[in-house]
Parts: sequence; C-alpha cells; structure tokens
Amino acid sequence: MSKNTPSQFVRMRILLTSPPPGVQFAVQRGKSELLEPSSGQHEAIQFDFSLRLGAPLPDGSVNFLGEIAQGTPSDRFIYINSGTLAGQAGSCWTRRAKLKLASIPQNIVEEAVSTSHGIIEAHILGTMGDNGPICASVKPHAVVWSFAGNVV
Repeated sequence: MSKNTPSQFVRMRILLTSPPPGVQFAVQRGKSELLEPSSGQHEAIQFDFSLRLGAPLPDGSVNFLGEIAQGTPSDRFIYINSGTLAGQAGSCWTRRAKLKLASIPQNIVEEAVSTSHGIIEAHILGTMGDNGPICASVKPHAVVWSFAGNVV
C-alpha cells in the first residue's frame, strides 16, 4: 500500500448476524443503487464485494475507494440499509447503518492485500435493543474485523 504501487483491490465480506425476522437488508452502492446479499438466512446475512485502495491518506491511513465506499477520504464508511431503504416496500422499518472503514485494523488490510485468496470480514449484530434492524453509526467495539485466508 505504498504511494508508488498501482491500485490494489481488497475483498470484503459483511456478516450481519441475528437480523430481525422479516426485514430486508442491502448494502448501498453509490447514491441510490443497492447490493443484494450474497446469501442470507435467519441466522446471518452475507454481503461480498471489493473495494479499491488508493494512495494512503496524509496521516498514513488506508484510502478506501469505489462505489460502495461512502463519505470523504478521511471518513469512509459503508451504508447497510434496511426495510424501505433496502427496497422492502411496506416495511415498518426505514433504517441505515454506517460501518466505519477506519476501524479496520491496518494489519488486517495489509494481510488481505498480500494474498489473492484473502478477505476482510466484518461480523455485526443485525438487531438493535428495540428489536429493529441495526442503524446509525456502528460503534467500533460492535464490529469484529478479521482476516479470512484461502477464500476462493
């Protein structure tokens, strides 16, 4: 991830565990497009995608780029939409959660970039205290980031 290397891509996976029953989720792409789950069941919903890594930011942090990376360079995040914002007409839920990319440990990003079969995973609880879908800025302690190697 040096300034002299061409763009690199990193594979990402979001695992939304214990989502509220009957609520649809989607990751937002750009301003209004939606990325449907790669797989989903009652226990977990999975989203798979890639992000491009640009030149590091002035403070040395990772610069995530692409249609799924929202926000300014210094405050990149992923939107996880639910209910009506995820295309579920008639849902009583209209929520969106922000998953901050700056909370990914640098060593996990470096490990993922070093292999073509690695993926960065985020494990997040999909239900809030009110039994509705996750919303607002997800606190860093509520996300478990990990590196999964040898994922084809």
